[in-house]
Order: sequence, then C-alpha cells, then structure tokens
Amino acid sequence: MNKHIKTIASLCVAAAIGAGWAGTAQGATREEIASIQVNARGSNFQYWQKDSQALARLRSYVKEVTNTKSSDFIPQRDRIAVFDVDGTLACETAPFCFDFLMMVDRALYDSEYNASARDRANAKDVERDIYAHKVTNDTRLKTCESHASVFGGMTMDEYNAYTEKYLRKPVEGFNNLKIGEAYFLPMVEVLSYLRANGFKVFLVSGADRQYTRVMAEVLPVDSDNILGTDYRYVAADQMGKDGMEYVFSTEDKVVRGEFEVKNINMNKVSVMAREIGKQPVLAFGNSSGDFSMYNYTATNPNYKTIVFSLLCDDTEREFGKPASAEKMLKNCEKYGWVPVSMRDEWKTIYGDRVQRLD
Repeated sequence: MNKHIKTIASLCVAAAIGAGWAGTAQGATREEIASIQVNARGSNFQYWQKDSQALARLRSYVKEVTNTKSSDFIPQRDRIAVFDVDGTLACETAPFCFDFLMMVDRALYDSEYNASARDRANAKDVERDIYAHKVTNDTRLKTCESHASVFGGMTMDEYNAYTEKYLRKPVEGFNNLKIGEAYFLPMVEVLSYLRANGFKVFLVSGADRQYTRVMAEVLPVDSDNILGTDYRYVAADQMGKDGMEYVFSTEDKVVRGEFEVKNINMNKVSVMAREIGKQPVLAFGNSSGDFSMYNYTATNPNYKTIVFSLLCDDTEREFGKPASAEKMLKNCEKYGWVPVSMRDEWKTIYGDRVQRLD
C-alpha cells in the first residue's frame, strides 16, 4: 500500500476513534479506493505482480494506441473502454452479486418493510438458488421483477440512501470487508491508468444502473458512463397514463417503476450501441455473460482492439471457482482474449487487512 493511502487510512482511523467509534480495522475504505491513482506511464502500479503478462499486454497496448506516430494510434474521442462490474471489478462470490442480495434482504429481512407474498416467494427462490449455486435466467428474472416491486415508488434520493446504507453491511465469508469496499484493488488501478491515458471508461453491468452508480461513486468513472439493468422511472401521480400524454407538474416527483431490461449478453451490446454510439476498443469481463461485449469490441473495424477476461482462480483470498477459471482460460486461448489470473497476477485483491473465512 503506498504512502498516500496509508496516510488516509491513518487519518480515517484516528477520526473514527476520536468520534468514539471502536472496532476491527476494515479493508480498503471507500476513501482509500477513491484515492488510487496510476500515472499515464503506468510506472506506479502497486497491486499487480511485476511479472504479470496481462499487465504487460495492457501497458503495451495503451502505449501503442496513444502514440501519435504509431499506425495503431487511436484518437482520444474513440478510446472507448468497457468493463463488466460484478466479478470483474467487484466481488460476486460472497455468495453472489450484491444487487441480488439487496433485493432478498429488502423482501425477507428488512423489519421496516412488509413485502408482498409474491415478492417474498421470489426472494426465497432467489436466495435458495444463490446458495445452491444454481442461478438461472429464471432466477434473474425473479430478482428483477421483485427488485422493481420492493423498491417501487421510491424517489431516486430514497433509493440512493437505501443503497448507501446497504453498502455498509459486511460481506459474507470475509473478515474486515464491507459491501461498498469490495472492489478488486488491481482493477481500480486499471481504471485509473486508462483514464490517465485519455480513455473514456464505461461500466456495462448486469446490476441495476442506479445501484451501480451509487456503488461506483468511488471509481474513476463518470456517473453518466454507467450502463446497467434498467427500471422505468415514472411520475408518482402518473397512474399508468402514457408518458406522451402525461405532463409532469411542479408538485409531482419521479419514482421507480417497472422492470425494463436485464443487461447481460446481447442486451449489453444493444445498450452500448444506443448510449455510447461507438464500438469499444478495449473490453474487460469475467463470464459468458460478457462474451457478446467481447465480440462487439473485437470486431471494431476501425482500430486495433484488445479483450481481457478475468479468471476466478484464487481459492485462498477469494471464493475462486477453478473449473470455471479453467473453462474461461480455454475460451481465451481459443478466441485470442487475454486471461488475467487473480491468483498469480495480483499481489492483493481487497488489501492485506481482508481475510477470507474458511
């Protein structure tokens, strides 16, 4: 951990103690995560192994496409980089994606909320599938339908506040890690490095877009560059009227409504085409749900492209899945994607203060 981050950590702890708080030291705080900076040369990466082949490929690619004398130079306006979030930038194995768990928590365990019978049934099914490691598209649809319902009618500020509170919960299976801190520190460095080199970074997540905006406030990514699963926003007094006819009044307010689209597979390509308007040149993901995004990036006809895929192969510092990692490695070899081993190429995942529980 660099000197600047250590200083921030010390100040945070001192402030907490001064305020009368006492407890176990936490993982890298959101303030520490937000402070991570890598220069344009890429000479100050802290969390990657020096012999990382993936990092070497990334630095070589960036150096080449930002060199105005190179035949592979990419103008800054077209340096589009896209990143999946769960499992690529943040934990999704404890035991699964956090926005799924937030819906379950709201429907089943929030003492201040009384969920409908349907939402409770959906949440129980989703929770069962998560712990059985048998999440299917049916699980995903039940999650989205009930996410829309249990948070329906909330204003954006109310939903943001609920999410912020949820992010302070501990991550299951780890010591000293909160949900809002569960970012892969080496990947935060990658985001910073790309931004320093004029890349426009987009997060293309399967999670709720507004949830991801709140979760990702500490990352070097603009909030309007976050694409995700979408829910309709309506006027509180609209009462089902068509938006082409309904006129929003000064006494009205915007609230969350029905589920629209789950942002995985081809839906990621659709939303990128619609909201970015350009094909990416660099993509980073971790699962088959990102393959469409990979292929969309790799087929950019105008520029040299590169695709990285994370291998969930660390079973000591993370809840790795060796069989899935091996399968992804074979896909990387087959399609020319760059594999990234969490186990072999990262010095740390969440910081040395975080420990995985057995």
